[in-house]
Amino acid sequence: MELFKAENITKTYASHVALKNVSIDVQLQSIFGLLGPNGAGKTSLIRIINQITGPDEGHLFFKGEKLKPEHVERIGYLPEERGLYKKMKVGEQALYLVRLKGLSRPEAIKKLKYWFERFEMQDWWNKKVEELSKGMAQKVQFIVTILHEPELLILDEPFSGFDPINTNIIKEEILDLRKKGATVIFSTHNMGSVEELCDHIALINKSEKILDGPVKQIKNDYKENIFEIEFRGNMIAFTNSLGAQFELLEHKADDGMNKAQVKILGDLNPNDLLNSVIKDVQVYSLNEVIPDMNEIFIRTVNQRQNLN
Repeated sequence: MELFKAENITKTYASHVALKNVSIDVQLQSIFGLLGPNGAGKTSLIRIINQITGPDEGHLFFKGEKLKPEHVERIGYLPEERGLYKKMKVGEQALYLVRLKGLSRPEAIKKLKYWFERFEMQDWWNKKVEELSKGMAQKVQFIVTILHEPELLILDEPFSGFDPINTNIIKEEILDLRKKGATVIFSTHNMGSVEELCDHIALINKSEKILDGPVKQIKNDYKENIFEIEFRGNMIAFTNSLGAQFELLEHKADDGMNKAQVKILGDLNPNDLLNSVIKDVQVYSLNEVIPDMNEIFIRTVNQRQNLN
């Protein structure tokens, strides 16, 4: 079931085209990755979804209805640019922002206390915002973004400023929110950070959507029948055993262990590769090489440039 849909969105600022005919479909209770380099148009689309600006062309739908001002109450938005009042106390600031979402004071305090304890931030309640590190300030903003339990969560570069430990904590919270019913649009230029989170992605480059689909399907579509084989034995014998049926792409050796990437040609399969080399070397592992999203992005951009 579809929670949110954008159809043929175009947005121009003076002579700059921010978005050109961009469409996305976000399924209910999914994590949708909006990927692309800085300046690609991701934030422009997010601002349109949040009705901060409007599109020049195109239509937006929330649960099958045309997007309306009242739908904003059902959306949580964590912008990339952070905005906390430095001189306010952390607890007062969080309470103020949560009350704007319509929660009563007792309910807001109860929920904030729960999340502050969950993130081990209870000792920061009465300290000033200016005392917070970048990562701590971002935790506060993450909390106030999700506290009113929005149906659609829009997170723009949510891991910026976090160390690896806190990044994993936020990743786990995002996955838990999806499990509890939330739908997430996750915008980032960091391709690698979305692979373990997103069900579906759209790649945007220079204001245009250049690729979209389920993450697993896209990765499968871009794999090239390349396998990494780990073995011990004579490298010359290994190379000779490949013959003309397999293409050696690269090779590394470390302490007697060899790792080679081999492309299987024609209609052959991994069993054929093993049968060809196993008589000459001792095989320890064989794994298919699946391209990551960064490789897929670069390849897609290059393909489009060659077509043009």
